[in-house]
Amino acid sequence: MTTPEFDELIHAPTRLSLVSLLAATEWADFKYLRDAADLSDSALSKQLTTLEDAGYVDIRKTFVGRRPRTSARLSARGRQAFEAHVAALQEIVARAGLVL
Repeated sequence: MTTPEFDELIHAPTRLSLVSLLAATEWADFKYLRDAADLSDSALSKQLTTLEDAGYVDIRKTFVGRRPRTSARLSARGRQAFEAHVAALQEIVARAGLVL
């Protein structure tokens, strides 16, 4: 069972969206994340760097032919932080008497 723990880093709407997307897949392509989160390339890059610096995301850079391809995945630490954050949010909602 995951111990609930609110995470300020993940809670920011853009990062929460990205972490949620990454939690549902093994690796996600930069273009997919950009489009799904409706971000510019630079905004996505900044958010991924923030998550990577925290140890929540792993970044993989490869080439397909001569074109660079960037992918990201949620690290074990990131998955644990996300699950704890979701559990904390569920506790908050439960105290309000709402059912998810």
